[in-house]
Amino acid sequence: MVITISKILNLESKRREAILNAALKEFATKGFDDASTNVIAKESGISKGLMFHYVNNKKDLFLFLYDYCTDMINKEYLDLMNFNEKDIFERLRQSYLLQIELLQKHPWIFEFNKITASTKSDEINKELEERINEKQSTCHVSMFDIVDESKFREGLNVERCKQLIFWANIGFTNQILEDIRNSEITELDYDNILAELDGYLNELRKTYYK
Repeated sequence: MVITISKILNLESKRREAILNAALKEFATKGFDDASTNVIAKESGISKGLMFHYVNNKKDLFLFLYDYCTDMINKEYLDLMNFNEKDIFERLRQSYLLQIELLQKHPWIFEFNKITASTKSDEINKELEERINEKQSTCHVSMFDIVDESKFREGLNVERCKQLIFWANIGFTNQILEDIRNSEITELDYDNILAELDGYLNELRKTYYK
């Protein structure tokens, strides 16, 4: 079942983004059970009464956000990837550029998207399980499966190399998310993040490519 909260989506963009980002941060950092609607309302700059004019309850807001994030990640990240690019490092760079653009709009979207069915509510867990089962975990396959293997140095086990590059990718992603957790979004230097990324990708190229 997909929950839509048209009252939130129909708000003017500044108020809508304030509510969505406040809710994403609260749920991502505290989980469903411990998240506070009082905090979400305060961080959004609205009263709790007004917030509940836009959304029925915490459960509906949580499930709406889950669907919203999944849709955003598909439309503004995965659907925009050019998988015709066969260089694994160019593909990774493209992936990060799209993720950074999405993070600038919703800093907590990927953290929130990590949430799994682990709440104290059986009803929420059932709803999440249905959504998770509908997802296809194709990111790793799509990102690393069909690449130009001729660029790798001779004698390397390419499949193991791709797995090592995948782990390095996870590590860099987690570092970006850690920086977001420890900083205000306005303090993040995305140009520096990109420069760091290019530095790491160049080192990986020297390690694995001819």
